Amino acid sequence: MDKLRVIQWTTGKVGKLTMRGVLDDPRLELVGVYAWSEDKAGTDAGALCGRPETGVLATNDVDALLARGADTVLYTPFEANLDQAIRLLESGLDVVSTNLFLNLGGIVGEVRDKLEAACAKGGSSLYITGISPGWINSVATSLTAICRDVEFLGITESADCSVYESVETWGFLGMGEPGGEKEAELMERARAWLILFRDVVVRIGAALELDYDDIEFFCEYATAAEDIDLGWFKMPKGTNAALNGGWNGIVGGKTVVQMKVIWYLTKNLAEGWDIDDDQYHLQVKGDPNIDTKMRFTPPPHWTNHDWDTMTAMPAVNALFQIKAAPPGILGLRDVGLPHAPVGVWLRDRG
Repeated sequence: MDKLRVIQWTTGKVGKLTMRGVLDDPRLELVGVYAWSEDKAGTDAGALCGRPETGVLATNDVDALLARGADTVLYTPFEANLDQAIRLLESGLDVVSTNLFLNLGGIVGEVRDKLEAACAKGGSSLYITGISPGWINSVATSLTAICRDVEFLGITESADCSVYESVETWGFLGMGEPGGEKEAELMERARAWLILFRDVVVRIGAALELDYDDIEFFCEYATAAEDIDLGWFKMPKGTNAALNGGWNGIVGGKTVVQMKVIWYLTKNLAEGWDIDDDQYHLQVKGDPNIDTKMRFTPPPHWTNHDWDTMTAMPAVNALFQIKAAPPGILGLRDVGLPHAPVGVWLRDRG
């Protein structure tokens, strides 16, 4: 099998991990790295992601990267750049993105039209895995294969966020603020953040051939039952310490698809929420009903940000499937079953 030649586009939290995934995969060859910041330009890719030197130096020269003869781009910037994405696709490069293009309003309307035209011109494909992490969309959708009837499909993400040391994130989401105060304004903040998960409902709906009447946002907060001090963040008794929010895909007045996140900074909540220790809970109500729970156990060497591996690797492991797919903006059914190349890894180690 010929190696797939890959360009890594930015090297932030997720980009570092996708780049490791490329360097660790014998089927892939890293041939370029786009550096968003000037201070990273000229730095070896290995140094940027915690791997030995590669001889591949990061650059912000787009022309030089396009001349590398790459097959595909792993696109992981914090904000999407439409002109750059169009240029990559028009050049014939497939783009596999963890970014949802939300700073551009999402891949809808004029943005979608421009990206579709770029794919047609370059004979290239664009696939968004997202940050949910993206593979859970495919897993949940595939559960329905055994059903002769489906009334509801739900995904619940339950996450202990006490180790995610981001004062900015939790302050924006209203943690540590008095419960019930500024409720309308707080709901707008929560909606702005959780818009990332609306994409899950959209993608599953497209795969299941659903025409939604509406996609509704919901959210509620729970408060600390006592003073909580995480060392890096404080939540006095009675202030917000957890949220339960997400999106409902509505058909005929009923919720058919739901994506919900339960994020908590403590389980000691005045409202007594029953919080699952399993990170994912997938439910199908139909014929038959399905109830599936997933719990992730990190290896000892993982630090807090290694959890982003679960956002990074679905993009890396989909590269060959995107290469084989037809040109255009791809959905879940266009790509097929996401998987790790376990046999290749074992042969390489043996």
